Amino acid sequence: MPTTPDLSVATWRKSSYSNNNGGNCVEVADNLPEVVPVRDSKYPDGPALIFAAGAWATFIASLKMG
Repeated sequence: MPTTPDLSVATWRKSSYSNNNGGNCVEVADNLPEVVPVRDSKYPDGPALIFAAGAWATFIASLKMG
């Protein structure tokens, strides 16, 4: 059974497309091995979606390709 990653050690960063006005922002933590958590920056103590690192890399590559 998969274990839940310890997000207390996550280093979160906002999307480079986010502004400083507190708009609709997402944050990712890319310092955890094998997973990439994603959360809503307005709710830092709320839930996070957890993606496998390979799936996240594929997703980002697809976005960059348009």
